[in-house]
Amino acid sequence: WYGHSQAEPTRRETFIGVMLLWLIIPLFGAIPFAYGGMTPVSAVFESMSGYTATGATALRDFESFPRSLFLYRAITQWFGGIGIIVLFVAVFPQLAIAGRQMFFAELPGPTEERLTPRLRHTAGAVLRVYLVFTIAATVAYALVGMPLFDALAHALTTVSAAGFSPHGLSLQGYMLPAAEWVAIFFMTLAGVGFLLNYQLLTGNPRAMWHSPELRVYLLIILVASALLFLALQELYSPGEALRHSLFQAISILTTTGYSSADFAAWPIPAKAVLVMLMFIGGSDGSAAGGIKIIRWMIIGSNTVRELRCALHPRAIAPLRIGGRLIPEEALKAVAAFITLYVGLVALLAMILAWFGADFVTAFSAAAATVGNVGPGLGLVGPVAHYSDLHSISLVALTFGMYAGRLEIIPIFVLLDPRFWRLPRRSR
Repeated sequence: WYGHSQAEPTRRETFIGVMLLWLIIPLFGAIPFAYGGMTPVSAVFESMSGYTATGATALRDFESFPRSLFLYRAITQWFGGIGIIVLFVAVFPQLAIAGRQMFFAELPGPTEERLTPRLRHTAGAVLRVYLVFTIAATVAYALVGMPLFDALAHALTTVSAAGFSPHGLSLQGYMLPAAEWVAIFFMTLAGVGFLLNYQLLTGNPRAMWHSPELRVYLLIILVASALLFLALQELYSPGEALRHSLFQAISILTTTGYSSADFAAWPIPAKAVLVMLMFIGGSDGSAAGGIKIIRWMIIGSNTVRELRCALHPRAIAPLRIGGRLIPEEALKAVAAFITLYVGLVALLAMILAWFGADFVTAFSAAAATVGNVGPGLGLVGPVAHYSDLHSISLVALTFGMYAGRLEIIPIFVLLDPRFWRLPRRSR
């Protein structure tokens, strides 16, 4: 039977396959953590956090944790980041326009282009970009004084916008300001869409500036850093305030989740900026989590359009971003996604509060896990960890990481009877 062409996956098969893959791999990936002394619930939480490139940790004792497992957890995030990009660039085309919703995308079916060659080509391109960035980041971290093992571990989790660190205090524990500048540079690249990074490495960097999302991405970094800089004037010198402001703005926006300081102890205005960044997220086509900049651009453009229509009721104003027409179906999909996203964060926050977490901890933990950020505020801040939460809260947040990485909507689609009535494979 090897001589016959392989049957193509249907929409339903592709859909279910991706969801099962992202569930089964973290479950098996939890085994090394369990052997390393973590409880089963904490081990699954840690593994899901790794493969979803979240960076939230339930690890208690960093000092006695084996170095081999530190490397393993970094590798889970590296491969998780690759899988995330391949998923949204190759498996689900057109998602950048329609808000990356899965069930409306033109998924590969029996009558469409073969899935396997596309996956292989895209996975190969992603792997090449990842390898270049990883090697460069490893060398850069090592050159500024970070031990080679730690440099490699951080490089793996920086380029994947993931955030695991072998140090319990993240990068602030190394007291290497130069390493933080290295992280700033590579986290910024990690938050950019893969296709733009690919153009950068293939000799077409000018094409990057034609992306309206990239311009908004850089503008958000600039504005957020400026606001944080103003809020931190009484805590740090101007140079330190600038470094911490840039570092944390980029770290949270790209959902990497590193910390250069205990931002949970920062003034309320600074923490408010960080929480807002959690909900914004990185660029489309990157390993970053969150709602994504392109979705906010669609919502913002529609708001401007509605204001214009209120002034000129008879005007015909199609929705455009960067000269590209955005269909109304995409706008509806984005609105539905944001509604479900906020609803899931609220639900998880209520579950955590029910099991004893204070409001700040509950809300920030929910936002940080659904957005695949990692650290939050309160008991889950950058110098604290998720291990102190109730085990049921950890289970709920594990689901939050899973749902957030798969962009929530697929979870609800599985509950729709119409999904199970999709056409079977043709014979």
